Amino acid sequence: MGDSSKNVDVEQLIAYSDDLVRVLKDKRDINSFTQCLEHSKSLRSSCDSDFNQLQSSLQDYQKKIDVCKKKTEEAKSEVAADAEIDLLQKELEVEMEKEHLLMDELRRINNEINDLELQSIPLQERRQALKKLEQDEMRAERMLSLYASVTNIIPNLDDQSKISGHIVDREKKVVERFEFDLTKIDPVDACNGIWKMISS
Repeated sequence: MGDSSKNVDVEQLIAYSDDLVRVLKDKRDINSFTQCLEHSKSLRSSCDSDFNQLQSSLQDYQKKIDVCKKKTEEAKSEVAADAEIDLLQKELEVEMEKEHLLMDELRRINNEINDLELQSIPLQERRQALKKLEQDEMRAERMLSLYASVTNIIPNLDDQSKISGHIVDREKKVVERFEFDLTKIDPVDACNGIWKMISS
């Protein structure tokens, strides 16, 4: 039987292996998260394009309104005929109505952009959580690799009801399989059995 420090290392190895399995199982929603993020980016791009187009149209109509106002002022200063003034006034009213409609559309697009920004906050939080999961997975893989290189044990994590895997002896070029059914043997006895196999 090995000393108590070696027993602690094996128990930690088993615990880290269980944690790794749980981390890997939690990554099943990565694809839906990625699709949601791509859809949000596409929608944001479309809204930005509509916003820029409406902004440009609004500037054009503002120029037309300014021209109409200028013509109206010129018509008044030159004592133009009443019919021409009425026509210019109607043009001004039409252009101002178009400006009003454009302003309403601009407000609607601004509201959509604000909604998208609010929706992007949970996506950013999920992206950070996903990044943390990936970091945890890498850390667990490194820990598993470290324990495997120290103990020469490669665990099998597929069946949680058993402690199983392979003991690799690089010098002797031997691979020995082990398996302990936790329903039939105490975990401490299983660990002691593994250490006996390693030390033999």
